Amino acid sequence: MAAPLVPREEGLRQEGAVEQEEEDRWACLLPELLAEVLRRLEASGGERWPARKDVVSCACVCRRWRDVAATVVRPLPESGKITFLASLKQPGPKDFPIQCFIKRNKKNSLFYLYLGLTNNPMMPATDKGKFLMAAKRFRRGAPTEYIISLDADDISQGNKAYVGKLRSDFLGTNFKIYDSQPPYDGAKASSTRSIRRFGSRRISPQVSSGNFDVGQVSYKYNLLKSRGPRRMLCTMECPSVQETWENSLKVMSFRQTGSTILRNNAPRWHEHLQCWCLNFHGRVTVASVKNFQLVATTDTSHPDSVDDAEIVLQFGKVGDDIFTMDYRQPLSAFQAFAICLSSFGTKLACE
Repeated sequence: MAAPLVPREEGLRQEGAVEQEEEDRWACLLPELLAEVLRRLEASGGERWPARKDVVSCACVCRRWRDVAATVVRPLPESGKITFLASLKQPGPKDFPIQCFIKRNKKNSLFYLYLGLTNNPMMPATDKGKFLMAAKRFRRGAPTEYIISLDADDISQGNKAYVGKLRSDFLGTNFKIYDSQPPYDGAKASSTRSIRRFGSRRISPQVSSGNFDVGQVSYKYNLLKSRGPRRMLCTMECPSVQETWENSLKVMSFRQTGSTILRNNAPRWHEHLQCWCLNFHGRVTVASVKNFQLVATTDTSHPDSVDDAEIVLQFGKVGDDIFTMDYRQPLSAFQAFAICLSSFGTKLACE
């Protein structure tokens, strides 16, 4: 004779009781001990990306674990730590820069971006860094394209690691920056002929991929060959970050706030050294026409008005093929890298 079936409602109550018992058991772990475990887990990436699933798994154990995870794992603008891939598209901190460096391979037209892991101003000489992104330069006739990827060994638009690209005009003095992901909710993909659908889902798996125009970099002409360094003007789409908490986990959303205009900080002529100089605070040691500092304009209707104290991007040479790159809010690591890539290459009309 068959055993009587347990009513569905009773079965659900029993399952819920078991789940509650399991949650209570894990919730007994001291929050201080759990916080230390999560801090070590977040810091364990070193030169490699930590597995985000490990942090997410910890946060999914119970409500207390979610609360602790939310207090430990902070977004980039607050923590200043590039822990996850999504941080590459988030604006940097406001009060201090993220220190990175770029290694160039002239032979293969490759550029590698690393996050510095030490506080040494000359870190590229001794610091291996954490690999962030790579770019490869391609010639498309007269214009030049830099394809940016999360994969240092496979850099192409069809790759799942595709992040975006930088494309120059005929003279190599005007550049457009394209992001593989929409910079804000409701953004429309560019209508250029180079648009394709990509499988890049590693940074924002919940949104579609394409080519979204997020910025322009222009170098002013110097046809009279007057004495002085390059002059730059950048117009960037830098969305503000709206941060909300859902089930004690950070959810990032973006909204459009208009264009941010940046221009190079004007250097001063040094009579004794007979050269143009900028104060890079020890982060740049080799004179180069590529060196620059970008500052935000104080009045968008007058791009020449700037706040000299607000340097949002600094780029300069420290070795034959090593350059430092320091950025902060409102730029992301991807945007800063793309702007720096535009500085490479000869610009006959601008210098």
